[in-house]
Amino acid sequence: MIILDTHAWIWWISNPEKLGVGAAAAIEQAMQENTILLSSISTWEIALLVAKGRLTLSINVRDWIRKTESLPFIRFIPMDNTIALRSVDLPGAFHADPADRIIVATALSTGMPLVTKDEKIRACSFVQTTWD
Repeated sequence: MIILDTHAWIWWISNPEKLGVGAAAAIEQAMQENTILLSSISTWEIALLVAKGRLTLSINVRDWIRKTESLPFIRFIPMDNTIALRSVDLPGAFHADPADRIIVATALSTGMPLVTKDEKIRACSFVQTTWD
């Protein structure tokens, strides 16, 4: 079971060649086990990027999200109070991006590794990540 960071989700669907070798292998294995998790905050983040013109998808963002939701090996994890509070209590000088904080808190709350290229997140010893 793994959790995908927002960019990993986008690249996996739209540009899989951008994935690290470890990320691609982890996603492939999780697909076979029906265990890919996504934080619902990633949906918000993608919709916001599209609305601001910073991300272009091949289809309407709502349809893009619905297609992901229909995949049998994907499960969305909604933000609950535990995740919200944990995102505030991340140790050290974790960066301030709210979506990243919630995604990391989701990974910690579920005990699952996070597939991310984000160097700031990967530098944190308190969250298990995979990419290369």
